Amino acid sequence: MSTTVTPARATDAGQPRTGAARAGSGGTRKAGWRRRATPYAFLLVPVVLLLVFTYWPVVNMFAYSVTDWDGLDKDRQFVGLDNYVTTLTEPDNLQVFLVSLYYFAASLVQMALALYFAVILSFRTRLKNMWKGILFFPYLINGVAIGMIFLNFLKPDGGLDSVLTAVGFESFVRQWTGDPALVNITLASVAVWRYMGLNFVMFLGAIQSIPPQTLEAAQLDGANRWQEVRHIILPSIRPIVGLQFVLAISGALAMFEVPYVMTAGGNGSETFVIRTIWTAFERNMVGLASAMAVIMLVIVLILTWIQRAIVPQRDVEIS
Repeated sequence: MSTTVTPARATDAGQPRTGAARAGSGGTRKAGWRRRATPYAFLLVPVVLLLVFTYWPVVNMFAYSVTDWDGLDKDRQFVGLDNYVTTLTEPDNLQVFLVSLYYFAASLVQMALALYFAVILSFRTRLKNMWKGILFFPYLINGVAIGMIFLNFLKPDGGLDSVLTAVGFESFVRQWTGDPALVNITLASVAVWRYMGLNFVMFLGAIQSIPPQTLEAAQLDGANRWQEVRHIILPSIRPIVGLQFVLAISGALAMFEVPYVMTAGGNGSETFVIRTIWTAFERNMVGLASAMAVIMLVIVLILTWIQRAIVPQRDVEIS
């Protein structure tokens, strides 16, 4: 009797365990699927916003650039590459590229200054936090406000002229924004003052990410400050320098707020963006303005590719 009952008990006891195991495996699969899908759920909204507000407008810009659309009519006439030919052959359009060279040169100056101050303040310096705040503060000010401040500071008999006169340097007084030979240098200098803080913070963050043990080992080996900068700091922040170079190119072409507020593009200070906006909204030639924007995008991409080819990104090993 015991021999006939024991197998039945074993069979009955084994059935619930098999069902629980199946339920457990199903729950594990569901949990694993949810775990894998969670990152994509968080990415869904940013990706949709990126597609709608970035990539779709770029596609439309390409479509507008081959038409004669004025921004108002429903009908658009296909003109092919005529807008691109006009942009690259019209003398006034070519002039803005020369103006961009002033801002590109200013970007190189501000990168050099930002790197210098970042290196200085990465070492032990008195009132370090105060100097960091002073250098970064101009970047926090709105571009329109900066334009208005310097417009009054640099106007005839304004703040700068008053200071020069007070210290006996009347001969240095100039038409800072009225002289065509000087206006772009003046505006580029204002841009250096405003944007140097951003470069400074990026360089300082890159320098502070270097392991302190590396610098301490170099000091123990007898390296001076210049040797630390040359052999440790500069190789370590090479990716940030390359990024800043790309931003300098795009920033030189995209300069808008300061020159627009201070001169509205007058006296030969018209930048590429000012020219593009004027073409679109004053001349009602949205197709031509779109072609100009496409050309600016292509220029930035080509220069970025050249910069990457000349200075390739590579891992830096510091022993």
